[in-house]
Amino acid sequence: MTTIVSVRRGDKVVVGGDGQVSLGNTVMKGTARKVSLLPKHQVITGFAGSTADAITLRDLFEQQLDKHQGNIVTAVTQLAREWRSDRALRKLEALMLVANKERTFLISGSGDIIDPEDGVIAIGSGGNYALAAARALVANSELPARDIVEKSLQIAAGICVFTNDNLTIEELNSVA
Repeated sequence: MTTIVSVRRGDKVVVGGDGQVSLGNTVMKGTARKVSLLPKHQVITGFAGSTADAITLRDLFEQQLDKHQGNIVTAVTQLAREWRSDRALRKLEALMLVANKERTFLISGSGDIIDPEDGVIAIGSGGNYALAAARALVANSELPARDIVEKSLQIAAGICVFTNDNLTIEELNSVA
């Protein structure tokens, strides 16, 4: 499992994640990259769950972005629809966060598309810890989005055994 968190603050959107790959209760790798920038569309993606499933979903999402000229809302909607209705895709076990300069979404295989109202969202085994930490830091500090993401992931890593402190963080300037 893993932890992925996204924060919008000021003119930035930041998505970060840890690097732990676990198989059951065993840490198999500590340096995985579960957050990536899709530079062609200026979109950041992050995933929690099965790596092969997540890579498949990221590729399908990128195809949807290409097909819909970078329109993230349409791409997210079409991916969720396809993921839920396709017999093979329905079995994929992952969650995705995607963010561009304007919007952030959580996408699930059950058809959920969540656009956070406060600009903060998280997924994965340590997601609730990171979410709580990020919301507290947004409400009670003037820290920039990148620092909030980093501190939230560090807090989650100190609590969740399926999260480590080897972080990957990507950011974009957003439309304020």
